[in-house]
Amino acid sequence: MHKKLLYYNIVVSNLIHSTMSSLNRLALRSLPTLAAAQQSFSTGAAAFSSSYAGSFSRSSTPLFIPSHISIHRQFNNHSAMRTYASTPNSQTPNGSDILASYSSDSHIGQDVAHAMEMLAKADAVCFDVDSTVIDEEGIDVLADTLGKGPEVTAWTTKAMDGNIKFEDALAARLEIIKPSKTDIANCLEKHPLRLSPGVDRLVEALHKRGTDVYLVSGGFRLMIEPVAEVLGVSFDRIYANTITFDESGDYTGFDSNEPTSADQGKPKALTMIKEKYGYKTILMVGDGATDAQAKPPADAFVGFGGVVARAAVKEKACWFVHDFETMIDIVNKNSN
Repeated sequence: MHKKLLYYNIVVSNLIHSTMSSLNRLALRSLPTLAAAQQSFSTGAAAFSSSYAGSFSRSSTPLFIPSHISIHRQFNNHSAMRTYASTPNSQTPNGSDILASYSSDSHIGQDVAHAMEMLAKADAVCFDVDSTVIDEEGIDVLADTLGKGPEVTAWTTKAMDGNIKFEDALAARLEIIKPSKTDIANCLEKHPLRLSPGVDRLVEALHKRGTDVYLVSGGFRLMIEPVAEVLGVSFDRIYANTITFDESGDYTGFDSNEPTSADQGKPKALTMIKEKYGYKTILMVGDGATDAQAKPPADAFVGFGGVVARAAVKEKACWFVHDFETMIDIVNKNSN
């Protein structure tokens, strides 16, 4: 009898868990009124993240948090569990209507209306990091601190302009600087990475709407994690390169299995993201030729020229922007 009762308890428990999970997904994806009921559970986490991220700007307090500070992981875990009550508006206007609400002569791109519509209803947005989320190239900053700036910058320019395969440029630059763990930590303490103006508000608006945000970068995970932390992006939503070290912390190479370690790596990363989570609409935002490669599988590509305006990117972008203000406005207007 005891075994039967235990069996029935397990069955009922699994049934309840399954039902609640289904209702949760339905609330987040389909029914704003049900989703609103979850507000009380997410308010504390969302408010904490918003105030934390909002305290940083272009000339703000350094983003780097030394690895020995435990809040680095704790905050990320908190943000990873955070949910948002609202979802992309099911009554999203078409792109032509959105574009018509702005001064059309100020927008550049191959299909601006389409990109605006994809942003309005995207359930995931992927951002490049260097010269997009931050206002410089992380590897160039690292090279400068090690006295190898000009040599590495030349390789970076060729890679971002699409004049060389990304994997060749990555290997060449790392071979020049061979950064140790200590080198990277010292770099971030001496030269904290800076957010591009407005990107924190854009990510906050996307999160508030229920849109998932990813950082997809050819840069280095060790340098991107502090940025993700400030923006409230969980570490499992970072697709970036991993530098390898020996037991002493000296450079040994990089993990070539990371999708972003090679040319065409970003479309590979977005395909992985789309297939794993089943997103219907995904947008890519970035400044470089490798970002433009991400469409498809991205439904639209927004080129960013607020730090460096690259001609090759402007030619391929569905929509080319120099700041994030209109994007923020579209997201805010198309939230429940």
